[in-house]
Amino acid sequence: MKFSLRIWRQPSADAEGRMVTYVLDDISEDASFLEMLDVLNEQLIAEGEDPVAFDHDCREGICGACSLVIDGQPHGPQAATTTCQLHMRKFKDGDLIDIEPWRAGAFPVVRDLVVDRTAFDRIIQAGGYISAPTGTAPEAHSVPVPKQDADAAFTAAACIGCGACVAACPNGSGMLFMAAKVAHLGLMPQGQPERHTRVLGMVAEHDASGFGGCTNAGECSAACPKEIGLDVIGQLNRDFRKAAVRAA
Repeated sequence: MKFSLRIWRQPSADAEGRMVTYVLDDISEDASFLEMLDVLNEQLIAEGEDPVAFDHDCREGICGACSLVIDGQPHGPQAATTTCQLHMRKFKDGDLIDIEPWRAGAFPVVRDLVVDRTAFDRIIQAGGYISAPTGTAPEAHSVPVPKQDADAAFTAAACIGCGACVAACPNGSGMLFMAAKVAHLGLMPQGQPERHTRVLGMVAEHDASGFGGCTNAGECSAACPKEIGLDVIGQLNRDFRKAAVRAA
């Protein structure tokens, strides 16, 4: 397959960026999107040019590092798939593909397609933990948890922190990410001691980091590769109201 790639190139955080077009021939339809970019970088290095910088790690849809906006969609045109699990057979031979970094005020561009997502780390540091002591693991059934709560917590915990929700949101909000972290801890008995301080601290850090406000556009959930629903945002809002009343 042959593709024309229009890629955002930005040599540094302070430099101006622009879209640059490259052409690739003879790409297997079974190649992943990142493998296709590997081929491009090998070609660029052979020609004495700088390779395209992009984030990746596990390439198995687990770590969330592969943060690319492809043809205007975070992680590309295939629903519930990370960029590393997107294959070139999802495109047509001869397609022109636009490739950009996440676009959000809280995720400044570092270089080319790489953005700084440490704002997510700060949100986790503000409350994404529990005070359960370390040591010997308790018996699996020593703390009963209703199945409905366990299932909901498991679904929320599937969040890989990729940031697609932020890139898709018209306001650049990180609410879905934050709500998933609040929900999966708040639904478990082990997460109760910090339940109210957690939500207050994480929301305060979210706003201080430059994320936009949530207006329930729903684009975040639609772009989430783990299909986390908007119900976690409703849970966060309820927890926040309760915590704010207790703190008043």
